[in-house]
Amino acid sequence: MTDLHRIASAHLGNLRDIGGRGTADGHRVATGVAYRSAELVDEAIVDDPDLAALAIRTVVDLRTADERRTRPDRVPAGAQLVELDVLADLPTGAAAQVAALFGQPGGLAHGLAGVDLGEQMRTTYRALVSSASARKAYAAFVRLVVDPERVPLIFHCTAGKDRTGWAATILLLAAGVTREQASEEFLAVNPAVHAAYAPLLSQVEAGGGDPGVLVPLLEVRADYLQAAFDEMDRVHGSFAGYLREGVGLSEIEIEALGRTLRAG
Repeated sequence: MTDLHRIASAHLGNLRDIGGRGTADGHRVATGVAYRSAELVDEAIVDDPDLAALAIRTVVDLRTADERRTRPDRVPAGAQLVELDVLADLPTGAAAQVAALFGQPGGLAHGLAGVDLGEQMRTTYRALVSSASARKAYAAFVRLVVDPERVPLIFHCTAGKDRTGWAATILLLAAGVTREQASEEFLAVNPAVHAAYAPLLSQVEAGGGDPGVLVPLLEVRADYLQAAFDEMDRVHGSFAGYLREGVGLSEIEIEALGRTLRAG
């Protein structure tokens, strides 16, 4: 089945428009407002005509300082870069370790043998909801989305799946889609992510390592997002409570966010 949200790009992986899904009350999520992707490291991104056609005004980098230093963003011409370190309180967490694969996939695979990476990922997703750095970063992120001078925008982390996945989930729920629909978008990135990491897994195998060890780091799973939902419900009672108490949005900001993200 064709993925209508995926945008083909020669220079930017996992590029998707989060808009187009139906909301629970019969409306649709606005297209052309917020795009998600993997990291913007290809130098050709600066002058890519396909990206220029999206008229991006803001690039939101959700990566750690180490990730940004090692693989800095290349920003489309005319766009402004905003850096929001979601994992500043958890810089060595499982999601942040994905970037290390680019430098030492074999060594990392051997070092992680026997580690429950699935549980580490679930721990990271709980932190995406509750850690101070994540709450601060996502608050700044949603305030960019409601600023008409800042959109359209692209938001990303390394592979565009974990920190980016929760950011997309926030926007979709704020627009009025169900958790089930938000989960569909969350899981829809797996084909792109698997394709991006296939060469690395082959390299691990060629070096005598077990590529299967790394798989929990290199995909998204329904139980990862469920861990975030469970944390949100446990701490805040609901998504509305999370926006008010966790992210710290006012009622005016919550209303503006929903209005910005809904078509018509």
